[in-house]
Amino acid sequence: MCGICGEVRFDGVAPSIPAISKMMEALAPRGPDGSGIVSHGNAGFGHRRLRIIDLSDKAQQPMVDSMLGLTIAFNGCIYNYPELRRELEAKGYSFFSHGDTEVILKAWHAWGEKCVERFHGMFAFVIQERDNGRVIMVRDRFGIKPLYLAQTGQRLRFASSLPALLQAGDIDTSVDRVALHHYMSFHAVVPPPRTVINGVRKLPPATIRIIEPDGQFSDRRYWNPPYQRDSAESNVSSEEWRDRVLEALRLAVKRRMVADVPVGVLLSGGVDSSLIVGLLAEAGQTGLMSFSVGFEEANGEKGDEFVYSDLIAREFGTDHHKIFVPSDRLMDALPGTFAAMSEPMVSYDNVGFYLLSQEVSKHIKVVQSGQGADEVFGGYHWYPPLANSNDVVDDYARVFCDRSHETLKRQLGPDWIDGEDFSRTFIEAELMRPGADTPVDRALRLDSNVMLVDDPVKRVDNMTMAWGLEARVPFLDHELVELAARIPPEEKLKGNGKGVLKDAARMVVPTDVIDRKKGYFPVPQLKYVDGPYLDMVRDALTSDAARERGLFRKDYLDKLFAAPAEHITPLRGSELWQAGLLEMWLQTHGI
Repeated sequence: MCGICGEVRFDGVAPSIPAISKMMEALAPRGPDGSGIVSHGNAGFGHRRLRIIDLSDKAQQPMVDSMLGLTIAFNGCIYNYPELRRELEAKGYSFFSHGDTEVILKAWHAWGEKCVERFHGMFAFVIQERDNGRVIMVRDRFGIKPLYLAQTGQRLRFASSLPALLQAGDIDTSVDRVALHHYMSFHAVVPPPRTVINGVRKLPPATIRIIEPDGQFSDRRYWNPPYQRDSAESNVSSEEWRDRVLEALRLAVKRRMVADVPVGVLLSGGVDSSLIVGLLAEAGQTGLMSFSVGFEEANGEKGDEFVYSDLIAREFGTDHHKIFVPSDRLMDALPGTFAAMSEPMVSYDNVGFYLLSQEVSKHIKVVQSGQGADEVFGGYHWYPPLANSNDVVDDYARVFCDRSHETLKRQLGPDWIDGEDFSRTFIEAELMRPGADTPVDRALRLDSNVMLVDDPVKRVDNMTMAWGLEARVPFLDHELVELAARIPPEEKLKGNGKGVLKDAARMVVPTDVIDRKKGYFPVPQLKYVDGPYLDMVRDALTSDAARERGLFRKDYLDKLFAAPAEHITPLRGSELWQAGLLEMWLQTHGI
């Protein structure tokens, strides 16, 4: 797990080492254990290292294999690298290190583009082929590892974070009007390749990009599972689906224990993280560290779920750490949280993960986390109503989108919106493309392939890596997700959602954490924007920078300032926090 960056030139000019160095400085928190730069021909790569696998200097990056003529900058972890290494050794390859980075190099040489289909893991990597000058960029199936791109003329830069690209300079930082529409309408999700600024794009998940020496490139999506029933599985019972899910999850959790350092768990007390703890205990893991976070109450809403995380910690004998965050510490942490965001992310969870990761990183370098279960197994409240939908686009938009296009026209400044409903067009295209049997399947596919990538997954990566902490997500094991995509929707929707997963959980964890109301990462002070939080948001949105930008109509902002609690989105988010977060993020990063 690391931070990568680099520059590729298409005009014969040497890559800029000072620019790469500036990006590396910005990426330092992602990789506090080492750094390096390699420049050859048309490409220069930079790397910040977090030592997780093969702790020796032999695994340092950027890694050069002079025999094969390949250089790589890699961020992530290939969990099945030992098996792949044995297979490559049988083909005659010899290795000078003991980690997963060199396995990627040899695998690319041996199998070409097909190698990524063999990888179990999370990864973003860039390879330079010395002899032909091609550059290859690859991102994992769920975009767990980020890869941001900025092209200006005959120069392409890449980095693990958007702020790192900004540090190198010469970026068009004007706000992308289409991305702004998505941010305000599609629950702050900005689908790839866009970001909220025009000068930075992101490589889509499950994509291989091959860039020729002249800058021409081609993309191939290498993973796109069908959300359809397999006729050979038409007679599979609920019990058998349960057993298949449990077995696949056991393997997913086991895979994510591959490390040369201890691996802990972020334990919210919900069914997902509790099941991970239970499976680790079942596998004989001892001395397991678990971590939970809680906040002060606000407006009578409780700010922690310690009662459930304590229950699981006792049940499985973990070395449990509870982090309680008083209100003043929450306020102090917000600037760092904004700085850690590669893109503006509106969820209150961000500061929770930021503070939790700060504490966890004092004890351990790797954790498993429960993100993805709701999107993969149908845990959200908007899925059951879609079971009988006759218009999945309308019905999905009604429950998920923060506002309609017509409403947005009354909220954004006149220079920032016109007649095209970009978000609705995108949602319709994604929902209606072939390969999904039912309205629920269509929604699960959209959420797993788009929303999950640019909300929960990005949030966890940004907030954990701000403190040099690697988070692994077993519910996004691609074989587990392929299995889930074939399971009939009714098996997922039963029991108020995630039915088949809850059935599997009953085989492992106490029912008290299963049969309770679904919980979220509660940060009530941010849900009810008042007091110092209201002052902070108002100051940002009425500043000279905000007025000059003119993103929002003044009459709309005045309504929000007057009664923040009265303006709540369908998904129970604060409209004021959404607008304020965007402006505070832009100002934090000097945009």
